[in-house]
Amino acid sequence: MASLKELKLRLASIRSTQKITSAMKMVSSAKLHRTQTLTGQTLIYANQLNTILDGLLSAECDLESPYTERRTVKRVAIVAFSSSTGLCGSFNANVWKELSAAIAAYKEKGIEVRLYPVGKKVANELRHAGEPFVADFISFDERPTYEGAVALAARLMESFLAGEVDQVELLYHHFKSTATQVLTRKNYLPLALEGAEGGNAAAGTDYILEPSMEALRDLLFPKLLNLTIYTTMLDTATSEHAARMMAMQTANDNANDLIQKLTLQYNKTRQQAITNELLDIMGGSAAS
Repeated sequence: MASLKELKLRLASIRSTQKITSAMKMVSSAKLHRTQTLTGQTLIYANQLNTILDGLLSAECDLESPYTERRTVKRVAIVAFSSSTGLCGSFNANVWKELSAAIAAYKEKGIEVRLYPVGKKVANELRHAGEPFVADFISFDERPTYEGAVALAARLMESFLAGEVDQVELLYHHFKSTATQVLTRKNYLPLALEGAEGGNAAAGTDYILEPSMEALRDLLFPKLLNLTIYTTMLDTATSEHAARMMAMQTANDNANDLIQKLTLQYNKTRQQAITNELLDIMGGSAAS
């Protein structure tokens, strides 16, 4: 059985750790609310842009472009989004698990894979696995900006248009709720456009296009691709903060349970020590 001194030291250590996890939870909560607000504002713009594209499709406009060209897939680029710091549960482990499975599946089919990690955690895993990757965008997760998203999107679009890759995929966590972040893998290029057959509100919209359909298409497609990367970066950041907040809440709950058990054990041990001392005193008095 542990001594009273050992129990006191353990209790002090757990309480000290609990202060840290509580502070991290509060910080993650504040960051979560900020990124949620920013994501909501960005989605308003994204939804309006999608409405315009749906309207153009419903008007049977020709939106074919190099960004929508489908080719036989021989080379694939995967952009994997993770965090650069830990203490967020299985957030980064899930990304690496899915990414490693995707790499193995493509290699088995003889398809070349080019990797773009965003976040130090997934980059470290790729480095340990001996997988080559493009290291230019690793730190972009720390403070997501539209300028950074444009730089990454430009590199991906350039590679696709030059024929260096035939398909680009995004692997990231989608924020569904504070307790749920869904690991998502979706195609980025070639751009897939859906018509407004489902009775979209934009169907039948009569647009007057200036200067031309081609000029508008060349303007909207890069904007949509830039915006997709930016919303993905914000989605990943929101999911990371939510995962870390839940992990710190779980740590706090576990610390409370452990403190209660150790306090009970401390009181029992202290009570037993007092009883033993009383018995010694009584035994000494009877002997004299």
